[in-house]
Amino acid sequence: MRKLKHLPLSVRVPIEDENPSILRREEKCVRCGMCRDVCTNLMGVHGTYTFEQTGDKAICIYCGQCANVCPVDSIVERDESPQVRQAIADPERVVVVSTSPAVRAALGEEFGMEPGAFVEGKMVALLRALGADYVLDTNFAADLTIMEEASELIRRITEGNQPLPQFTSCCPGWVRFAEIYYPQLLPHLSTAKSPIGMQGPTVKTYFARKMGLDPSRIVHVALTPCTAKKFEIRREEMHAAADYHQLPHLRDTDQVITTRELARWAREAGIDWNTLEDSSYDSIMGRASGAGVIFGSTGGVMEAALRTAYEYITGNPAPAVLYDLQPVRGYEGVREADVEVGEMTLHVAVIYGTANARRFLDAMAAGEKQYHFIEVMACPGGCIGGGGQPKNLLGNADEIRKSRMAALYSRDSAMTLRKSHENPDIKEVYEAFYGRPLSEMAEKMLHTTYQDQSGMIKKKGGPGMSKWVCSICGYVYDEEKEGTAFEQLPDNWVCPLCGAAKSAFSQDKPKAAKAPVTPIEVDEDVRQLSAGELSAVCSNLARGCEKQYLDREAALFRELADFFSAASPAVPDDSLEHLMTLIRKDLEEGYPALSSAAEKNGDRGTQRICVWGEKVTRILDSLLERYQKEGEAFLKDTQVWVCTVCGFIYVGDAAPQLCPVCKVPSWKFEKVEGRR
Repeated sequence: MRKLKHLPLSVRVPIEDENPSILRREEKCVRCGMCRDVCTNLMGVHGTYTFEQTGDKAICIYCGQCANVCPVDSIVERDESPQVRQAIADPERVVVVSTSPAVRAALGEEFGMEPGAFVEGKMVALLRALGADYVLDTNFAADLTIMEEASELIRRITEGNQPLPQFTSCCPGWVRFAEIYYPQLLPHLSTAKSPIGMQGPTVKTYFARKMGLDPSRIVHVALTPCTAKKFEIRREEMHAAADYHQLPHLRDTDQVITTRELARWAREAGIDWNTLEDSSYDSIMGRASGAGVIFGSTGGVMEAALRTAYEYITGNPAPAVLYDLQPVRGYEGVREADVEVGEMTLHVAVIYGTANARRFLDAMAAGEKQYHFIEVMACPGGCIGGGGQPKNLLGNADEIRKSRMAALYSRDSAMTLRKSHENPDIKEVYEAFYGRPLSEMAEKMLHTTYQDQSGMIKKKGGPGMSKWVCSICGYVYDEEKEGTAFEQLPDNWVCPLCGAAKSAFSQDKPKAAKAPVTPIEVDEDVRQLSAGELSAVCSNLARGCEKQYLDREAALFRELADFFSAASPAVPDDSLEHLMTLIRKDLEEGYPALSSAAEKNGDRGTQRICVWGEKVTRILDSLLERYQKEGEAFLKDTQVWVCTVCGFIYVGDAAPQLCPVCKVPSWKFEKVEGRR
């Protein structure tokens, strides 16, 4: 059997060691599957490939949503704050930090403030307290992006030199998604770089000249809500400043730190957030319009671009509706609007979540409606829901994101400068350096190219396609859907869902098991591995199966529960270490041995129990390890809940909205009476 470097795709999201945005702390992973689910349901990436198709390579768009939902912080952003601290400590370096719009609407949450608190002044003060030499506003570059992107849209509409619709390009997660899954749409993406993509080269050229700085000494740091920016700044195309100065090793932006990274750094530095007095941005590249502010929210880029495009096309002031364009605001995953611009009607759409984008794009290709402009953001709610934002697993994530969105729109409405092309700093940078939008200099510094990456997933179609079905877990390999046909499955084939070998697969339809279950037979040393706690878990699993009328599965769980109960010694209440030892032996030896014994007896149902039971046991192991470290404080003023379907144990004041193991709703949880 082919040995894979990742766990099966049914277990979790795979992460490559060289991933520039996120990493996994293996010792913390409890195999809960929440990363897998968000990557599947929200991002539309997981479940679109097999390791056979990628050569064991993980497909990732670097959005970091898996880190946002990981309940044990096993998946985290790749922390770059140590490099920034090192640069600050070096007297030969000049550290310039540029802050993205969504950070100022979320950073306060890390210090106990309500979601949506607008903390721009404190954020700037914090960066100065940490040692930044200059603090600039990436909203300036958001205005710069609008100038280029709106001009490009007008050129596409009036000259027809490039195809419509034009898609936004400021979200690196979306750009990566398009490169892998929709390379045919790359000519439709605006060539304008993202705000950070424009800010970096402008800092190391225009800003450096204005301030009399040696660009090779500048360390440009982007403070963002986005983990994908860590990937974006390292794209090969991001070398405009290096080309301008003819310094091959110069990078446009050197480091990216997220909202969470900044908060951790501040706490480690011992800075008291509450005593910080508001500070202002530096005067050059520190001024932005309300249009730049709303970039951080889904629909904001669209609304900002339309304000400028309207005035460029018609020569008249933008109407009031474009300062509160409700059809593109809101929290729905897909929103559409028809906008009157002079004698034209522009058909526009706003999308967040690349799974939503996939459905929209497929429907658009099959339909007749023609669009002019489409905004896509990978993360829920746009940048305010980025993979590096504060996370509150006990809070309502949607409501938190809505509060952040409201903060940005409120800021925009309170400003007198609300159009990108009226920003005096933007006018100055064009007069002094770029000339005009879409000029030769602007094209070199502020625009980019994209690469077809669809070859990462190799699909080969062919005649005679059929379906192969796993008799253990029911996984269906649809050759027509997967694009690879086999006369027989390869000898080294393993089920991507449960890990079963080729022998467990049959063609067309799963064969219902009518024979009685073969009794479980294992060696005596294996009998001593399981504790009474596992018997209780299996009883819960059986009860859940009975409620779903899965009688055969329930019988298997009951048998396994009885086996554990009869064969396992009782664990003394005061012997936590002994219990931990038993559980870890189950994970390392017990489940593999039981699965092997069941395979010899042809007991596919018990093999499936091992896949599910291992997941639950890893969660129990993690909870016990925390209890061992924190003692009674771990359960102080908390409540213990048990999922009645799968036996998952949860500690908190309220049951989780969804069980992370079997995905049933909160009402399927039962409270364990008596707080500890």
